[in-house]
This record gives sequence, C-alpha cells and structure tokens, in this order.
Amino acid sequence: MQSPPTQPVTPSAGSEWTSLVISGGTGGNAICSAFTDACYVLPVSDDGGSSSEIIRVLGGPSIGDIRSRLIRLIPASPSSPLDAIRQLLAYRLPAQCAERTARDEWRDIVEGRSTLWTGIPNDRKETIRGFLVYFESELLKRAHKSFDFRNGSIGNYFIAAAQGIFRSLPSAIFLFSSITGSQANILPAIVTNHTVTIAAELEDGAKLVGQCEISHPVPQTLPSINITTSEDAMSPTDGMGEFISQPQNVMFASTSKGEYESLSSRISRLFYINAYGIEIHPSPNPEYISNLSSRDILLYSCGSLWTSIIPCLALRGVAAGIARSPSLRAKVLLLNSENDRETHGYSAADYIYALSRTLNTGYHAQSYGLGGANTTYPISAFITDLVYLKGTKVHVDVVRITLLGVRCTEVEGQKFGNGVRFDAECVKHVIDRILSAIE
Repeated sequence: MQSPPTQPVTPSAGSEWTSLVISGGTGGNAICSAFTDACYVLPVSDDGGSSSEIIRVLGGPSIGDIRSRLIRLIPASPSSPLDAIRQLLAYRLPAQCAERTARDEWRDIVEGRSTLWTGIPNDRKETIRGFLVYFESELLKRAHKSFDFRNGSIGNYFIAAAQGIFRSLPSAIFLFSSITGSQANILPAIVTNHTVTIAAELEDGAKLVGQCEISHPVPQTLPSINITTSEDAMSPTDGMGEFISQPQNVMFASTSKGEYESLSSRISRLFYINAYGIEIHPSPNPEYISNLSSRDILLYSCGSLWTSIIPCLALRGVAAGIARSPSLRAKVLLLNSENDRETHGYSAADYIYALSRTLNTGYHAQSYGLGGANTTYPISAFITDLVYLKGTKVHVDVVRITLLGVRCTEVEGQKFGNGVRFDAECVKHVIDRILSAIE
C-alpha cells in the first residue's frame, strides 16, 4: 500500500510514551513524526526494486525497507551537510535508460565527480565514498553476473557495502545513523548475513515464493522451486543458507500496487524457506524481543499485511513476547484504508484474524517424544485496539470486533488521491486518547 510523499522528520514535542512500531518501508514512513521515542522493526525479505539486483549478485538480506526508514528519519536540516547527505543516499539512478547510461552515472558518483557530492564535507564524503568503492570492488569480483545499475539506490549500495564489511546488518544501520545524525532505533526482524525468502500458501493449496510474487508480481522467468513443508522431520529450523536464484533487477512502478491481479484464493499462511525450498523457523532479532518487554505501545502500522507486517510476526517467540509483555499498555492495529492484492476482499475482522492466527502458530524445532505443546492466546493478547479511518474502503463491523475484545476507534485521516491515509498528527492523537482511556 502506498503512502503519500513525506518530508524528513521534524521532531515535535509530544507525549512521553514509548513505542515499538512493526511496519514495512513505505507504509509507515508517513507517520514517523508521531513518535518521539520509537523502535522500528522491519522485515528483511523484500526481493524487489534495487534490493533484487543486490541480492542476485552479492546475496545477503534485503535492506531496501531499512534504507527507506533510515532516510525518512534523517533530521530536517535545509541547506546543511545533512541535507546534502540525505539527497545523496536517497538518490536513485535512472530506471528508464540504457544500462550503460546508469553505469556511467554510478561511476561519476563512486569516483567523487558527481554533483550529488556538493555540500558534503570532505571527511564524510570520503567515508561514504570508501564504502561505495568497496561495493564496486565486490561487483567487479562478480563481473560475470553483469550487475544492472538501473533504478539502483545509492543508500542501498552504501548499506550493502557496510553489511558486507562488518558482516552485521545492525552495525551497518548504526554506521548509517551515525553519519546522518538520525539516531534511529531500527531493528531488522531477523539478524542474518544470508538472503531471507518468504513464501505464501493459499487456501487453494497454491504456493508463491518471494515478496514480489506475493505482493506485486512483475513479468519474469522464475526458476521452479519445490517447497517442502516443516512436517518433514529433517527440516532445519535455522540457517537461511545461500540465496534462491533471483530474477534480474526487478523493477516496478511505484503506483503498481494500486492496480493488481487478484490471487487465485486468499493467503492462508506465510512462512520462511531456505535455499532448498524447505520451510524453516528462524529466530527473531533478540533486541526485538527485548523491546517488547520495555515499550508502552505496540503498533502494527499501516502497510502490506502479508509481506510487511506478518514477516515480523511469523517468528519463534514473538507471540509470547507480545502476549506476556509486562510493559505494553496497548497493542494497536492501524487498519489500511483500502485492500490490495494480498488482502483482496478483506474486512477489518479478517486483518485481525490473520494476525492472531499467525501469532498462534507454533514456530519451533521439530519435536520428538511427548513435548511441543503450544499455548494459544486470545486475540486481545495481541491486539487491544483497532484504529480505522473515516471513509475507509475496508468494512469495519464494530460490534463483531468489540466482541473479540478489541476496542474500535475511528479517526479523521489525510486526504490522498481518491482515498484517505493516516498522518502523523492523527496517529499521535489517537494513541494519546487510547492511553488516556485505559489509565
């Protein structure tokens, strides 16, 4: 789901509650300034856009959503070095051009001759450029794979290089935050140096592999992948392995999600697979679980339900972390204003059931003997409040949802095109209202 264009964050004096926000890259960017002390959990399974080409040639986790949020959280500082750095790291090479044209522009950047470096102090310029040079050197080692620079994100290249040098995505995030002064608290849902692949099983038994194929497929010739479910006693529970063969440079228009071909049936579940197509159950980032026990608010942000939110939930220990948290005062779901390919025909209750069903699934190692009993939590252990927009195109049955133990709150949103969207001000106010009501 697309969000309206956003500007860099301008911190505002707000409430003192702390929050953990689960979101994708684009869907939650418009509401970032609602939070003064937030921890953002993002998936690392996006296999589209600029990330697809990095994964195809270099491997590693997807960093596109994380880069999008890091850029969003750079403090607003017009005509300053920070603003120049933001413009550089937010820049994308042209998509509609010859590959050589994009490659030549990249060379101007990596060699320090591009006008994008204007306004960036030399010390920071050479620091950033050093990582871009490393990225280029890694591509040259794999020249036979013919990296395509079209539509490439300079920020993605920088983070991929830092992750490659440090062998740590959290360290790469720290470096990016330090250089840009963002002080962003961003956690990848999974900490790994391998490519992370998600798959979806539909109610009719069909299986889709990869976020693009689930959310916004583009014409590609994909390899056939045989998915083995976790009932196989030999199924591993950790270890992503190397990456599944990726299509080259998956590019799609930013508006393409608004027009979609419906799935053959609804998604019944989402799961992770390794390089051999075997279902696995990875562990979440320990910092993610730790923050669940220390924050005031858990916010399931607006965005793609099955490919942005649920990949952060379909992990071992997350359900217990949410349900048993000693600190969470409210667990709030921001309902999308309209459905997309993943949620075609959904009502608000369907969103709630999908989240609850995912969290109540047992993600654990294959058990032997008499162990392995799962705890099933009520819906209200995961979601206490549903917030929806006035004028939403998604049906909200307030009586039915209230009977599930979930409070419903309607808010005025921001007009955007033919619909409405959440903005930071309405999110901030509704959370204040929710917390005031339970005190």
